[in-house]
Amino acid sequence: MSEAADPALLDAVVRGALIVVSALCVLCSYRVIRGPTNPDRVVALDAIATNVVAIAVLFAVQTDRGLFITVSLVLAIIGFIATVAGAKFVTEGEVID
Repeated sequence: MSEAADPALLDAVVRGALIVVSALCVLCSYRVIRGPTNPDRVVALDAIATNVVAIAVLFAVQTDRGLFITVSLVLAIIGFIATVAGAKFVTEGEVID
């Protein structure tokens, strides 16, 4: 009963999603630069890291290459570690005791 997805429709949706996620990265970059507080900057950097992971996954879907899924997993891990380190720096003033 399930039909295969139309490749042209899938390509259009992925391209649209790439444009939206890229625009969100630009908006988050503005918050990193002009954020009123340091916690705002850390949250914006975390959002950028999440958006970059989404871009890698969307690019993997668009090009049909599984390598970008691995890249997105590595980027997600690095983004998580960076967010934890940034949050610790904002709250305690140093990352390593």
